[in-house]
Amino acid sequence: QVQLVESGGGLVQAGGSLRLSCAASGRTFRPRHMGWFRQAPGKEREFVASINWSSGSTYYADSVKGRFTMSRDNAKNTVYLQMDDLKSEDTAVYYCAGQMSSTFNYWGQGTQVTVSS
Repeated sequence: QVQLVESGGGLVQAGGSLRLSCAASGRTFRPRHMGWFRQAPGKEREFVASINWSSGSTYYADSVKGRFTMSRDNAKNTVYLQMDDLKSEDTAVYYCAGQMSSTFNYWGQGTQVTVSS
């Protein structure tokens, strides 16, 4: 079993920055991709970014391109989401997820990000 634990959320003013971390523990951790998703109040969970664990290739939702950067530290089994130029519409609970097979089937508990305008 794989456990994912997010950290780094909080309250920030619009235009500010936060860095989220997601540490994985458990059985041998070799995901195909790791991802960040978010869910705002009253909305469905949406994709934010993902990274190929082997190659490091990244993918971003259009809404965060140029502002968010996802990275990984394979030795620490940790992924990061650097969020810059935050906007009020980025307010959400952010979830880390791991894709071991064909879907993201491991999820963290989420961390709240609140951006005040």
